[in-house]
Amino acid sequence: MNLATSYSSVLDYPVYANSEAALVAGLRAGDAAAFETLVQTHGGQMLALAKRMMRCEQDADDAWQDALLCVFRKAEMFAESSKLSTWLHRITVNSCLMKLRSQRRRHEVEMDDLLPSFDQSGHHARGVAAWNEEPLTNAETSETRKQVRACIDQLPETYRTVLLLRDIEEMDTDEVAELLGCTTNCVKTRLHRARQALRTLLEPIFTH
Repeated sequence: MNLATSYSSVLDYPVYANSEAALVAGLRAGDAAAFETLVQTHGGQMLALAKRMMRCEQDADDAWQDALLCVFRKAEMFAESSKLSTWLHRITVNSCLMKLRSQRRRHEVEMDDLLPSFDQSGHHARGVAAWNEEPLTNAETSETRKQVRACIDQLPETYRTVLLLRDIEEMDTDEVAELLGCTTNCVKTRLHRARQALRTLLEPIFTH
């Protein structure tokens, strides 16, 4: 089945389109029509999520395709007590994480260079610049979003992933810990360090 063609086609299956229960039943039965309906109704959100997680369009598209195939193959594992959208979100995140782990280590900014340092008295070793409110107000502009995303992508993958899952995808700490196979305290520590590092990277944009 060509996923790209399915995604761009016109829905021909109103029963599946109007009933999540019917859609899930169709997926479990291996009905190609149900799968095409899922791509139409949920594929866009899944692809958008993959684009937020991955660093480039091609990797995002690959992770999206992998997620869709996983849904098709494992539909019988979906628990009816869960929301379909939540299950699809988790599968897409997992596909992205698997792809990120399989990639070769890229050049990343050293984390210690981005974290605040302190002198013997406990004060910041370097001055902490005041944030300029104007860039924050205009944070929805396309150029600012690109700058912020570029800064996030400079973070080491371990910290970038936690930041994306907690602050962008708004997943809770326990769920992130489960996905990453670490403790909640580890997630909290990485998130704190990632936020500090991101602030350092954003200072030239958001300060006077």
